[in-house]
This record gives sequence, structure tokens and C-alpha cells, in this order.
Amino acid sequence: MSNKVYILTEKEAKLIAQSLPPADNTPLPQGTKYRTKISGHTVTLYHSNKLMIQGANSEAIGASILTKAGINHAQSSQNKSAAIKTHSIQYDKFNCIGSDEAGSGDYFGPMTVVASYVSKKNAEILKVLGVMDSKNLKDNQIIELAEQIIPIIPHSLLVLDNPKYNERKQLGWSQVKMKAVLHNEAIKNVLKKINEPLDYIVIDQFAVQGVYENYAIGTIPERNKTKFETKGESKSIAIAASSIIARYAFVKYFEQIIKKTDISITKGAGAKVDVEAAKIIKLKGIDYLDSITKKDFKNREKAIKLIKK
Repeated sequence: MSNKVYILTEKEAKLIAQSLPPADNTPLPQGTKYRTKISGHTVTLYHSNKLMIQGANSEAIGASILTKAGINHAQSSQNKSAAIKTHSIQYDKFNCIGSDEAGSGDYFGPMTVVASYVSKKNAEILKVLGVMDSKNLKDNQIIELAEQIIPIIPHSLLVLDNPKYNERKQLGWSQVKMKAVLHNEAIKNVLKKINEPLDYIVIDQFAVQGVYENYAIGTIPERNKTKFETKGESKSIAIAASSIIARYAFVKYFEQIIKKTDISITKGAGAKVDVEAAKIIKLKGIDYLDSITKKDFKNREKAIKLIKK
């Protein structure tokens, strides 16, 4: 299935909405204001004024929709292509698997690792959707964007919850070893989901290749195609997509913790986190705190000291 995305102005989005047939009666995902089927193609209009058409003849259907709304789609396509050309980077000219993680620096919440496959064709779609801007996105934007790209790209999400994280720590595992094992497994999972030639596997570097290979359990797949990149999400759209999905999963777990504790908690590991952890100890005890946090962080010791004051 191919995808076509158009970035519209507010005025163009309104014209599109007025010209489209009635929307489906199914619940809309977050960030979506319209979705329906046209000639077997899924047509989605987002609050961000992006129009996506999914299906074998997505370009023809998209052109028809824009023409019906009185929009010069040829000019829009030229502008979009120029923007993509300006921002394209080397890896995005190839079929790539990229991997990244979230939550490793946060006291509360799990560690989430994602590997994603992005073909050179889908790389352009993801750029139009704004995937390369992931580091600058707020949580609500991460959620909206993740829910747009999750149905499009083959990926694997692995979640290391806090009890398992703490167990591994007791066994002497470092965070680097945990990451290596999870990244390697996620990549292997994605390889099973694709059936077209793969050019590169790109890992957002948290360790040099030798350390990664030493820690990862089992076979290192496609070793000769594997690359490690610092600040990888600025160099590979596949890493950027994985970063967004990993952060999305982390945010969702984080929201569950807030709901269960009924206490406002903060991401990261700063002084404010110490105070919040102390509140949880008072309300639910140290064992409960340990079940939703990484015990090896210094925040635990600092929270206990706050309780004793």
C-alpha cells in the first residue's frame, strides 16, 4: 500500500473538508478530524491540516480530491518536493531500520525501545508529517504524530518495566547492556516483518559497536549493514520515527502512573522528582515507589532523606 500526504493551509483544509463525503462513524484517533473511505482508499484529514491518502492509487485519489476542492495540487506537490529535497539526508535515500529508546534517564516509568523500518519511499511521507522534528515536540504532539505513523511503518516496541529493570540491575546489568539486548531484539523482530531489500540498520548510538555486540544477547543481525550514529534522529528518519514511538509509549505508561498514584509526577530525575517520590512513600510505601521507578537512581535515596527530615 502506498501513501500520499499533502500539507495544506487552513483555508485549503476547510475547502477539502467541505468537498469530502460524510466521515465514517467510527471513533477518530487523536489529532484526526476526518476519516473515510473513497474508492477503497483511506482518506484522513488531521487537525494539523495534513491530508493523507492510503491505498494503491493514493496519488491519483489525492489529486482528484484536491482538484474537486479547487486546489492547485501540482503547485503544492512542487513545493513539498522542494522541501523534502532540502531536508533529505543520506540514510533516507535507502531502505533502513532505525532504533532508539526513551525513559532511560527518567526515574519514574519504564524504558521503552523501538526499532522501525522506513523505506526510501515512506521516508518522504514521514518527513512531510514532521517526524524529523521529534526532539522539539511536546507530549501532545508526540502522541498525535505517533498515532499517524504507527499504522504506516513496520516496527517493534519493547517495554522494560520497572520491576524487570530493577531485577536486571540486581543481576549486575548496566543500562548499556539492557539497551543493547532490547535494541537487538527489536531489530530482529522488525526484520521478520519486512520482505524487501534492506540497505542499512541504523542505531542511535549509546555505545560503540564493540561494546554493543559484546552486550547484545544472541546473533547480531545484518552486522555488515549496521551503523551507529550519535544524534541519530537528525540523520535517519527511521531513528526519528522510532524515537517518536518510543516516547509515545513512555508517555502512555507515565500517564498510567499518574492515574494510579493520583500524584502529579515529573519526567527526568531532578529535585522536583525527589519531592514527588517522598510523597508517594508517605502515601503508598517504599515498595510501591520501587515498583514504578528505577531503584538505582539517586532520587530514591534523596526521597528517603526528605521523609526523615
